[in-house]
Amino acid sequence: RMRQMMKSRGIQKKPGYSWIEVKNRVHSFMVNDRSHPQTEEIYKTLESLTEQIKEVGYMPDTNFVLHDLEEEHKEHVLCYHSEKLAIAFGIISTPPGSSIRIVKNLRACGDCHNAIKFISRISSREIILRDVSRFH
Repeated sequence: RMRQMMKSRGIQKKPGYSWIEVKNRVHSFMVNDRSHPQTEEIYKTLESLTEQIKEVGYMPDTNFVLHDLEEEHKEHVLCYHSEKLAIAFGIISTPPGSSIRIVKNLRACGDCHNAIKFISRISSREIILRDVSRFH
């Protein structure tokens, strides 16, 4: 409803971006972003991480998907949020065990917050996410 009302009034939501700095270079990601030169490896890593965290108890919380979609598609939408893409890139681009720091221009959804806790646990890395309102 809200999105329909916004659309009818010509109001657009600010797009969410996440940034990570690796080797003095900033890499930015949007939801479902495929513009990065390492997109294929990033997506494979994120899909692998998602499988691994599900094995240790993570359950996607589709309540955070505001679009009217089938449940299976909602889970797919959650998987490729910008902060998760940035984390996957961080994992493949930094030494094992090193901290990963992400900055996001909007608030992180609850599902991402939960998924990141699981990713931190299985990857044995400290993951710091700074969003518009707090550090996670």
